[in-house]
Amino acid sequence: MKKIAMIFAGQGSQATGMGKDFYENSAIAKEMFEEAGKRVGLHFDELIFGEHDLLGQTAYTQPSIILIQMIAYRLFKERCPELKAELFLGHSLGEFSALCASGAIGYVDAVELVHRRGQLMQDACSDIEAGMMVVMGLDDDAVEKICTDAQSDGKKVWPANYNQDGQLVVAGMKSDLASLEQTFKDAGAKRALLLNMSVASHCELLSPAQVPLRSLMESMISENFEAPVVSNVTTTPYATKKEAVELLTEQLIKPVKYKQSILAIANDIDIAIEFGNGATLKGLNKRIAPDLETYTISDLKSLEEVVALLCK
Repeated sequence: MKKIAMIFAGQGSQATGMGKDFYENSAIAKEMFEEAGKRVGLHFDELIFGEHDLLGQTAYTQPSIILIQMIAYRLFKERCPELKAELFLGHSLGEFSALCASGAIGYVDAVELVHRRGQLMQDACSDIEAGMMVVMGLDDDAVEKICTDAQSDGKKVWPANYNQDGQLVVAGMKSDLASLEQTFKDAGAKRALLLNMSVASHCELLSPAQVPLRSLMESMISENFEAPVVSNVTTTPYATKKEAVELLTEQLIKPVKYKQSILAIANDIDIAIEFGNGATLKGLNKRIAPDLETYTISDLKSLEEVVALLCK
């Protein structure tokens, strides 16, 4: 029996119209849209399918992504109830989807939780010019040293997302990030590009959000883990409420070690299934661990293809 990890991407995987195929053709999907919308006071069909810029705002991006991911996961489980995950794993926001898929939090609670998380992140950065920068073509040690040296000069910059070899996202004050663009390039980076973000994820600038997020999680997360969830912070699995609350509180201000997490599980997992819009993690996995088969479920066509392959 092949061992399977269920995986979920984070912010940046969203797109206008994502999940529309599910919504238009599945009563379960439509019901999930409506139930989640009632909880947080949002019309998710208008938010996700409409032509506007709200989907790019963190407080709206996060619940929209998790909703589509959990619909994809629910529809898959309806078709393949006997197929069990060995592990659940997410990238940043995706760790909350992993927690939800594990059974430790209901999907409506999860949607509300990440909606509030997004608001808390926006609030923490509302009075500062925060942002993120992707650095490509440098090894981790070089990026880390530049950040450490910059911190010694009083700059607020931190490694935030370890995505793959040669791709590390840095977070901090926009002006400090911009001042390092040439430094990264002089060190050999192929690109050092400011991202279109108004929050600085996974760094100390989000510390004001930790206490209120912890309180929310304490009231929503349970002990009902179907299988362990791999922590972005430690790269190791956890399966208790106490660990989930602690590690997801830390995740706000600590870097996402996605590359390291995939390398840590690659020898124990045969297949990864990515749920939700796009194929962000499939692309990363191909470069991190080429032997790890990764499939994506983002619409009904891909759902049927994966069901045909794995649920015979």
